[in-house]
Amino acid sequence: MAATTAQAMGSLPSGLEICTTAPDIFYLPELVFGGLVWILVASTHVTPPNPLGWVMFVSIFCFVMTFLWMILFLTGCHKSSSGWAAADFIYHGLAVLFYLSAGVDLAFITMLMKAGDFKMYQIDISAVVFAFATTLLYFIHAILSAIRWKHF
Repeated sequence: MAATTAQAMGSLPSGLEICTTAPDIFYLPELVFGGLVWILVASTHVTPPNPLGWVMFVSIFCFVMTFLWMILFLTGCHKSSSGWAAADFIYHGLAVLFYLSAGVDLAFITMLMKAGDFKMYQIDISAVVFAFATTLLYFIHAILSAIRWKHF
């Protein structure tokens, strides 16, 4: 019989358990992909500044908050309460909305910049792809967090 790392749905993981349980296994990919969006947008010419400023805000905000959220789960500050399960779902749902709006803004700006510098255009396309991939990761995390919260 194979060993399982499944956790009871009515509890929140702490310590290194977050590296083996869904939805918490998505923390690291969210950080990596979100960090790539941040780096790629920061490496291009910021024109127009307002929509790309929103993209930078979203990528930095979600990166920092996800890192802090992961640290809180690693240290066990949540004490496996249902309030933390609800907060986990709310945060990841909000991150989905933020990243979706930022991805759409970034895609629109990238479309407008098609006639400009080809290298910057390629970097912007990469940022758009990673923005939507990050949105998907946060969406899956939000759905699994909602299921976990429901079973509390």
